Formats: sequence, structure tokens, C-alpha cells
Amino acid sequence: MAASTPTSRPNPEHIFNTMIAFQETEALKAAIELDVFTAIADGANTAASLAAKTGTSARGVRILCDYLTIKEFLTKKGEQYSLTQDSAIFLNRHSPACLASMVNFLASPWSKKNFGALAQAVRKGGTAGETGDHTKPNEELWVNFARSMAPLTVPTAEFIADLTGAAEGKPCKVLDVAAGHGMFGITVAKRNPNARIVAVDWPAVLEVAKENAAKFGVADRYAARPGSAFEVEFGEGYDCVLLTNIFHHFDIPICEKLMRRVHAALKTGGKAITLEFVPNGDRITPPMAAAFSLVMLAGTDAGDAYTFAQYEKMFGNAGFGKTTLHPVPDVPQQVLVSEK
Repeated sequence: MAASTPTSRPNPEHIFNTMIAFQETEALKAAIELDVFTAIADGANTAASLAAKTGTSARGVRILCDYLTIKEFLTKKGEQYSLTQDSAIFLNRHSPACLASMVNFLASPWSKKNFGALAQAVRKGGTAGETGDHTKPNEELWVNFARSMAPLTVPTAEFIADLTGAAEGKPCKVLDVAAGHGMFGITVAKRNPNARIVAVDWPAVLEVAKENAAKFGVADRYAARPGSAFEVEFGEGYDCVLLTNIFHHFDIPICEKLMRRVHAALKTGGKAITLEFVPNGDRITPPMAAAFSLVMLAGTDAGDAYTFAQYEKMFGNAGFGKTTLHPVPDVPQQVLVSEK
């Protein structure tokens, strides 16, 4: 008689670890605030030397670094700590790919407050916070976003620049809607010396974008139009309109309203280029794109992570005849290209 296949025993570990997951967030945030990863990169690799470098106690930094080692942000041999490959690339401030600033937005008091009231948001069907209508100005929030999240854009901005045909160097008029830090339009301008960018966002946010345009040497081809993406005059005759991470903040009728404005601003043959989290039709895969709906439930009145079929319908209703989906390598988002 064949032996029966053993079944796994119930184990609460996953539940327990999720209940205390905030501890890992706060440990990483503390290490970034104290510049622990950069200090280790600079050669301070023991508790004593790290304490001297970072202005902390030897006991405190030893306990923090041991925890970061357990969580695989560091390695430890004897009393010496080292960066993992990921930490060296993404958490060391000397690295051009450093993402450390993103913690200021992703783990901001605004975000934590919204998720702290998630049960209320589920009952309501939208954020329990006071800033869920993202058609209204909230410059403090979006300036923080603009100053924190630019490092994340590098691979997607290069990908989008390719889709605009930047490498060909042809004259190109680009509208960057909800530009934020401005790096998507700026990257197009960097790659194409004949591209001119018009950026739309709230006034204080555009100041960050203009700083970045000057930093990257494209300020003479970078114009700002402050105001709401639903009200400000876009102008017309654009070759491309960039819509990066904007639609997920709104319900479908508002998305269609914005896309009709974009359609009117484009010249015939122009392209609307959208960057978004796009889950599959089952709405549970791929994990990061599908999970983004919960972020929108916590932080917006009616936003969502929309499927490709939903985008096709929205954009079709706005007048676009064809939309294609383009996965970005090694990034959990996708680009949609809609042709007028």
C-alpha cells in the first residue's frame, strides 16, 4: 500500500511576519536617515566606526545593523559589516542608481495615515483621508513626490524616450502631463537635441521640474504651464504626450475626460504614451501591478490599477483608434502607446 502524501502543517509564521512588517520598513528608513549604507561604503564597517561616522551609539547601530543583516540588506563577518550587491547599488548615496530618497514618499506620514485607516477605506470604497481628490491641488504632497521619486524613473524614462524616436533627433514637440520631477520629458530632451518639452503640473511642483531641467542642461527647451491637467490650456500640435502615473488616481469617466483633452492636443499621427501599473484580467497577477489597487483604495477617492482591456476602452472612447502594450524590462510597470 502506497504511503500517503504528507500535508503541510498549519503555521502562523506568515501571519506573524505580516503583523510586524512595519518594523522592517522603519529599520530601513532609520538606516537611510542615518546614512548607514553610505557610511559602510566609505569604510566604516564596525559598530564602533559606524557610531563615530553616523553620530549614533555603538549599541544602537550594532543592533540596527544586525537586524539589517538578518533582513539581507547587509552581510556580517566577525564584527565587520558589508553591503549586499543590492544595497551597494540602490542604497549607497554615492551610487548613481541610489533609490534612498524614495523612502521619504513611500513611507511618508501621509501614506502611513491612509493605510492606518484602511478598514474605513474598505467600508467607504475610497480613502478615509482628506486628500483623496487628486484633481485638487495638494502641492506639499506632490513636491515631496517630485523630490523623492525621481531615481525610480531612469529605466522607464529611457524606454519611453526610445518610443518617442528620440534617437532619430527629429524636431519633436512633447507635452508632459503631471510632470512631477520632470524626468520623463527631460530624458526625451537629453536624448533628442531637437525636442521641446511643455510640462504641466501644480506651480510648486513645476519648480522642482525646472530645477532638474537646468541640472541636465535642457532648460532652454523646457517650458512650464502651471495648473490642473483638467483645466490648463495644453496648446496643440504635439508629436507626443507623456502621461506617467496619472490615470490610476481617478475613476474611468475622469480618465476619459483627460484623454479627450490629450487627443485634442496631439497632431494627426501623434502618440499618447502612458506609463502605468497594468494588472492582468484576474486582478491578482502580476503581484506588484495588481497590488497597486490597494494603494489607490487607501489614498484616493476612486482610483484603481486598470487592466489593459479597461485602458483600451477608455482610450477608444476618447478617440484613439489603437493602443498597444509594451512591457518595460525589469520594471513592474508597462507602457501603453495610443495613436491618433
